[in-house]
Amino acid sequence: MKAKEMREKSVEELQALEQELEKSLFDHRFKNFTNRLDDTSLLRKTRRDIARVKTLLNQKKFPPKAAKPRQA
Repeated sequence: MKAKEMREKSVEELQALEQELEKSLFDHRFKNFTNRLDDTSLLRKTRRDIARVKTLLNQKKFPPKAAKPRQA
């Protein structure tokens, strides 16, 4: 999923997506351990999607503060 699509989601939707991705990562790891996972790049992609979701949740939780003008 693209970060642009994730930014449009609400906090509740992002939290649900995070839980879904965590479960998916567990399933991928289990399949990889039992040699049933065909595409091992799914592990990396899922981890990165989880990181994207967590980053967006933190950005929504703590919005960036406006920069103060510097005095000369």
